[in-house]
Amino acid sequence: MTHAHPEVVTIGESMGLFFPPSGRPISSRPPFHLSFGGAESNVAIGLARLGHRVTWVGRLGDDELGEFINRELTAEGVTTPSLFGPSHTGIMVRGPKGLGRTAVQYARSGSAGASLTPADLPVADIVSARVLHLTGITAALGPGPLETVLAAAAVARQAGVTVTLDLNYRASLWSEDVATPVLRKLTASADVVFATTDEAAVLLGHPVTDIDDVAVAREVAALGPSQVIIKRGAEGAIALNGTVYTQHLTEVTECDPVGAGDAFAAGYIHGLLTSLGPQECLDFAGLVAAHSVTVVGDWEGLPTLDELGAEHRDILR
Repeated sequence: MTHAHPEVVTIGESMGLFFPPSGRPISSRPPFHLSFGGAESNVAIGLARLGHRVTWVGRLGDDELGEFINRELTAEGVTTPSLFGPSHTGIMVRGPKGLGRTAVQYARSGSAGASLTPADLPVADIVSARVLHLTGITAALGPGPLETVLAAAAVARQAGVTVTLDLNYRASLWSEDVATPVLRKLTASADVVFATTDEAAVLLGHPVTDIDDVAVAREVAALGPSQVIIKRGAEGAIALNGTVYTQHLTEVTECDPVGAGDAFAAGYIHGLLTSLGPQECLDFAGLVAAHSVTVVGDWEGLPTLDELGAEHRDILR
């Protein structure tokens, strides 16, 4: 049987996730639901549900939780290399804190995900893919994952594969001083960069509160990427792609904001893969993100094309 190479390869850590579906805070001792999550595996599921062949590369613990995540990813149509060990699967626990805030606690130190090395890369899949999707989270997990991400980006660039990068800065993983030069190096290797204004400030190494979003996007673009998307939460996003595009908002009732950025990235990459125009890529990404926040869970609300409805066929074509 011939192996079908993926359209998209993404690299990262996926962890077991415990959260109260009741929406009660952790301090109230609610019953917890077991799921899993990780920025890169969320994007992988999003793209698989939109009809694309996707490979997620990461190490899972040699334990039942790792087997559970691997099995669920496979059930979602995501190909994995089934790399287990040498340590445990990371765990995160999250719950609401009120005023739209979310409390997240991690137990990921020394996890299998931090043991990823360049030897784990499916080079043949990367060079034959159309998109390699990376995030700043993986780069922050340790020397091995950082080396792996940089090696993957180099392989993709040499092969002419589009590299998309979501900065996804996590202060709990590394300081701004450490993150800035690494993110700048990754940005220089990327074709498309997603960032919030706060993340752009870390990348650029200076505050951006007194600079408009278009100027921020232009500063990021000066580092190398041809497309820069600045995500502005409820205000939508802008994209700099030669011209500046502003997202047309999709209004929904939000149930769970976690994973919205990953949904947005999946939607935008789908647009790239299906040759949508810049405005359509931006609007479709917003539509996918809007759908995702109406369902509780990091990835459970990611839509299929059919679920997005006939009223959006002008974007979906």
